Amino acid sequence: MGKSAIIRTDKWGLNPLPEVKLHLLETVDEYRAYCKALSYLVMGHWPNLVAAPSFCAAVEKLIHPTSKNSSPRYRYFQTRFYKFPSYLRRAAIEFVKGQVSSYLTRYRDWQAGIRNRRDAKPPVFNVGAGCYPALYKGQLVKFDDDLLVASIKVWNGSDWVWAEVPIASKRKRHLTGAIKSPYLVISEKHCPLAVPFSISPPTLKIESDVECGVDVGINTLATASIVCPDGTVLARRFIHPASDIDRRDKQANLIRQKARKTKTLHRGFAKTPYRKARGIQANIAQQVSRQIVNFALEHGASTIVFEHLEGWRPKGGKKRSRLKQKFHGWLHRRLVRLTEQKFQEEGGKVVYVYARGTSSWAYDGSGKVRRSRTQYELATFANGKQYSADLSASYNIAVRYLAYKLKLTHRKDGQVAKGRSSCATPGMPVTLSLLWDWEAACGREAS
Repeated sequence: MGKSAIIRTDKWGLNPLPEVKLHLLETVDEYRAYCKALSYLVMGHWPNLVAAPSFCAAVEKLIHPTSKNSSPRYRYFQTRFYKFPSYLRRAAIEFVKGQVSSYLTRYRDWQAGIRNRRDAKPPVFNVGAGCYPALYKGQLVKFDDDLLVASIKVWNGSDWVWAEVPIASKRKRHLTGAIKSPYLVISEKHCPLAVPFSISPPTLKIESDVECGVDVGINTLATASIVCPDGTVLARRFIHPASDIDRRDKQANLIRQKARKTKTLHRGFAKTPYRKARGIQANIAQQVSRQIVNFALEHGASTIVFEHLEGWRPKGGKKRSRLKQKFHGWLHRRLVRLTEQKFQEEGGKVVYVYARGTSSWAYDGSGKVRRSRTQYELATFANGKQYSADLSASYNIAVRYLAYKLKLTHRKDGQVAKGRSSCATPGMPVTLSLLWDWEAACGREAS
């Protein structure tokens, strides 16, 4: 049975002429005006529209004249939005349906007392949402055979016409994936098409059963290790883009300096440093996640193992301290999400294991470690050995999933099953030494 298709989106850069770009901007403005007007109508008729057999058909009956519906209740849409394409109209209806449903759900929760704060204000319905038109293939957008030019139906101020726009840049997903209907995501500065693709991930042809364990840390962004079922560590890698992290921290320092000179932090405070810091952060996550995926594929790992830290919030560091700043810029969730998306596209999978004890217990089974106060990434084992705490943690993370696959543990919670091994008690977390002892026991039984 093959793997189910996944959807991934590429941004294709467009290079329109100045006149065509003006029409593209007018098209987005016209679509947003239509959605805004439609929002008031849907809000006013919500109970009846939701109860109708077809939500879209019920809305169209109110606004769109046909041979069977010659006198719709609201003629404003027909006079204000001349020749508005039917595909855009239905896309707008579905978008507004989601907007109104979301607002009413949040408002009901607020009325029921489900609030982040006791004095939280009621939610506000945003009729001016920054939506973009969906360009249905064949109806609103057409591509040439070489994907060099896109013909887009645009609003030129008086009519809907076709305009040819050269495609300036694209990625490689069009070589393997099936193109779906794109979105016209345009602004004064940028003009891309957001093009989704349906991709069928390949099946990795891997003979070995190795796993890639990744520890996402503060001092070292990512530490990856390739571990075999017999406890052999095939490869290790420290991934820490120090220059990019320094550039991000420089922007954070600029924000702090501005904050010291400002009595009241107004809306839009330090907008440029914040924007640059977010851009650097996003680039770091993209680059490091790609390095992790390439490292796993290079050594034949079909699975990447992370700690399950969703929802965990670090508490270390004093207020306004350097450590607090590091935790604030921690990339764990974004890095893990991007790694999972990239590796899934290559045919692999990402799994999560219980996090407690991966860093605090030595990989060689000697017990708990002591962390250096001056160099926190340095760990001293109970037997006096000094080792990288992040590297030891990456071993233990990979082993927790391997032990689960080998049925040495009943769950991925990091605990050794009773009676499985004499190297550890049930209260001791799984470490790399468990595989060594298990391999030795299998060898003794075979002899």
